[in-house]
Amino acid sequence: MTAKAPGNANAPISSSLPLLLLLLSATTGLVDAASVLGLGKVFTANMTGNVVFLGFAAAGTPGFKVIPAVMALVAFMVGAWGAGRLARAHTDLPLRRWLIRAAVAEAGLLWIAAAISTKIDIAAQAPELAVLSVIVLTGFAMGLRNATVRALKVPDLTTTVLTLTITGIAADQVAGRSPNFLRRSAAVLSIFTGAAVGAMLLLHVGLAVPLVLAGAVVLGATLLLTRNPASALPHRP
Repeated sequence: MTAKAPGNANAPISSSLPLLLLLLSATTGLVDAASVLGLGKVFTANMTGNVVFLGFAAAGTPGFKVIPAVMALVAFMVGAWGAGRLARAHTDLPLRRWLIRAAVAEAGLLWIAAAISTKIDIAAQAPELAVLSVIVLTGFAMGLRNATVRALKVPDLTTTVLTLTITGIAADQVAGRSPNFLRRSAAVLSIFTGAAVGAMLLLHVGLAVPLVLAGAVVLGATLLLTRNPASALPHRP
């Protein structure tokens, strides 16, 4: 990832990836705001939280359901499986081709989910088929995203999980300084901001809007990255 594009030695792709991943982190907040607040207490981006919710549901805790949580987990895993295959298929091809295809797939899934979500009555969580369809589509999209980002191997920027990032901020301090403090703090702030914006949009505009915005950010940020000449180099995980 640190190789440089011919004719532009000042454009290593590694310098552009963190910004892309911070923007994608914000979309995690948008998607989880839509799922937790609009789809009946289920995470479709954060699988740690979803497993916890599944445990609550298995124990019979009011307000939590087994089927939505299981469907989110399965959809996420299928999306991750597909992303793994996509990454391996692009090993010797330009990085931009791989990332654009992944972004188009993710944005498309989020936009289809947004279209279906316009039919959902959030208070009644009905119709059930529409609710489950949005859970599956967003879960698949976020599994695709998570596996793609994992293949990029950028430290501290998973775009969906913050536990290790927050741990690193505190645990890695030496003489009052923490390595990668700005990047780690930016990751936390990105997801926080996305969640806050997503919640406000859902409460004041509707369930579809956070999903539409998330898809637009994913695709727009990826297309911006691919303007870097270094993205023409092959991807080798």
